[in-house]
Amino acid sequence: MSIKALRAVMALSAGLAVAAGGAAAQAHTTKGEKAHSPAQHAAMVRHDNFEKLGAAFKRVNDELKKPKPSTQVVQQNSAAMRALTAELPTWFPKGSGQEARPKSEAKANIWTDTAGFSAAASKSQAEVAKLHQLAVSGDMDAVRAQVRATGGSCKGCHDKYRQEKKS
Repeated sequence: MSIKALRAVMALSAGLAVAAGGAAAQAHTTKGEKAHSPAQHAAMVRHDNFEKLGAAFKRVNDELKKPKPSTQVVQQNSAAMRALTAELPTWFPKGSGQEARPKSEAKANIWTDTAGFSAAASKSQAEVAKLHQLAVSGDMDAVRAQVRATGGSCKGCHDKYRQEKKS
């Protein structure tokens, strides 16, 4: 299979995974929680999307720890990360914070510091895009180096806009 064909298959796979995840998020609730309003639904979908994003990043990291990491696994998961982070700014409609879901880890400053939050989201999107570009190139050493910058962009946003998990 040519690289161009492989890229097309990966892009289609990532798109289908995101679409299926969105449909699944709408069809169920998070850990027994029931959405009674659009804001509650948005908060639960956001939670599910962050779970997917974290799982994909973990799979990339776990794969890179192997002596011979699978380029395909890294590419697929970085593609999923890229698709998810592309939508990240839409996951925070007004009113979908703790007032909609008390377990929400989103700090109120997401909605009051929109410029700062937008900049942090854009930084994450850019770092994830670089990660995926390097994964597509097949250079796992470069991917390993980019993982740190990608994780740092996640941490930067978490430090400022996410509170500690609630039990």
